[in-house]
Amino acid sequence: MGDENRKRGTGIQWTFTTSLEDLEFANDLTLLSNRIQDMRDKTRVLEVQGAKVGLKINATETKSLRTGTKRGDGVSVAEGRIEEVDESTYLGRIVSKKGGTDEDIQAQIGKARQAFAMLRTIWRSTALTTKTKLRVFGSNVKAVLLYGSETCRLTKRLEQKLQVFINKSLSNILRIWWPRKISNKELWRRTGQ
Repeated sequence: MGDENRKRGTGIQWTFTTSLEDLEFANDLTLLSNRIQDMRDKTRVLEVQGAKVGLKINATETKSLRTGTKRGDGVSVAEGRIEEVDESTYLGRIVSKKGGTDEDIQAQIGKARQAFAMLRTIWRSTALTTKTKLRVFGSNVKAVLLYGSETCRLTKRLEQKLQVFINKSLSNILRIWWPRKISNKELWRRTGQ
């Protein structure tokens, strides 16, 4: 059917060589409508099942966040419409409407940087071994950096930001500063990372 319409020149010209057929467009709208209805149905089931055990969804306290969508038809419960937000915090991590976690990674790096700075006396200590310093780094800095990371969508660029912070911290612990440099591989080998 799509080839027939292209030959007759019907449909919406999408690019120079292809066109969006009426049936394809209608199908996309139907899928979107079905997703919205599915979300409403699930909210309704949650509301009904919750009421059976004495729980009630408070529309003023409940927020909705949809990632990667442009359309915001919203969801309602018996008490009213649920507010849609652009950003939320879950397990201490920031989740944004764009679906990305750039803001969150920057916030976590900032928190880890503060934790690292608070332990400056440990990093400068000559009484502690490098092994002890690395254990403190893992339990007090790396743990802060990676807390709740299982909820994040990690891209290569974000992974690189995290790795840069870790590499700088490890270099600082080993007292390796510019112009004296070593490769990342050698840094990881020396620190057992």
